[in-house]
Amino acid sequence: GFDPAKQYPVVLNVHGGPHTQYGETYFDEAQFQAAAGFVVLMSNPRGGSGREQAWGQAIMGPQHPVAPGSGWGGVDVDDVMAVLDTTLARYPFCDAARVGMQGGSYGGYMATMLAGRFSDRFTAICSERAVNNVLTEEVNSDIATIFRVEHGPTHIDAPQEYERLSPIQYVRDIACPLLIIHSENDLRCPINQADELFVAMRLLGKDVTFYRFPGESHELSRSGSPVHRRQRAEIILDFFAQHLHP
Repeated sequence: GFDPAKQYPVVLNVHGGPHTQYGETYFDEAQFQAAAGFVVLMSNPRGGSGREQAWGQAIMGPQHPVAPGSGWGGVDVDDVMAVLDTTLARYPFCDAARVGMQGGSYGGYMATMLAGRFSDRFTAICSERAVNNVLTEEVNSDIATIFRVEHGPTHIDAPQEYERLSPIQYVRDIACPLLIIHSENDLRCPINQADELFVAMRLLGKDVTFYRFPGESHELSRSGSPVHRRQRAEIILDFFAQHLHP
């Protein structure tokens, strides 16, 4: 059982969306991680839902014609790191030397972003079904129009802005082990998003592991086949157990 006198590894989670939120309800992912001996940290950064309109619009692009904000990878990153810092300062049973991070979709975007920008703060990171290159994501996502809604200009009009928003630009700075999980039939964040990150990591000689799930979509973790859902959960738990040692 839990002993507050001991220290435990932490797994920081960031939700997808970005316009969604974690709530005080049952979430199987959190239960798996807690049962395996991790302190589970769920973050709701600006850009999510459940609060006032300004909260959700805070990460719209700086060139947005109606509600300019920081863009993805701005105040949302600040908020997630503040959640981690506050938790580590407030709860001594959280081990700052053993911190993992996980996210899918937009949360995967954040996972790759934090791996590049704050790699010294994390022991290991899992990036799932992520947007790693925003510029190419607008080309082939099934909701490509969302990027014009979110950021304002298209990647044709503002390629530098799309590159600035892309986590893959920080790939040279990734120093922690990275686990990539992606479905081959993902239309929301197509498989090339994972391929680009994996190839870049391998070319740079970095510690990366990539699992591709055939026949699965963007919804693997929620409505994938039972066999694949179990395999995915076990892969993630084994990865964090290997690096965080609960």
